[in-house]
Amino acid sequence: MGRFQSLSPRELDAFKKAKDALEESLSTKNWSCASRPFPRIRDLRHLQVWERPVALEAELDLTLKVLEALTDSSLGTVLDQPLRTLHLIRWELQACVRARPTAGPRPRGRLQHWLHRLQEASKKESQGCLEASVTFNLFRLLTQDLKWVASGHLRA
Repeated sequence: MGRFQSLSPRELDAFKKAKDALEESLSTKNWSCASRPFPRIRDLRHLQVWERPVALEAELDLTLKVLEALTDSSLGTVLDQPLRTLHLIRWELQACVRARPTAGPRPRGRLQHWLHRLQEASKKESQGCLEASVTFNLFRLLTQDLKWVASGHLRA
């Protein structure tokens, strides 16, 4: 996970191009959200170290689900590299989560609320809302959440 503490300039540029294209696409759509799909208290520092990869994995799952639904559109080519990077991050993250003892603590408190909101959003919100939420959350996920998870993993 340590290599994801900061993405390369090339990877960040690919994500910036994807985010710009997603924002352009959103400007032509009529979308609104009934709730905030990504939890308002999004700072992973408020979670215990073992909870951070679990929360980030849930965010990545929703992000990938939404972005993969867009690959059939004109955004497909601009999303190729970011999707590959996100899949690699999720693969490494899953290895960290799976390496945790299964008899460990169950999600409670903030983590349980975080996971519930993400799960409910994918069921209840419109595709437009999910696209907007993923777009606006993308760089926070990459620059803050991923960094916190990677740094916690290095210390654990």
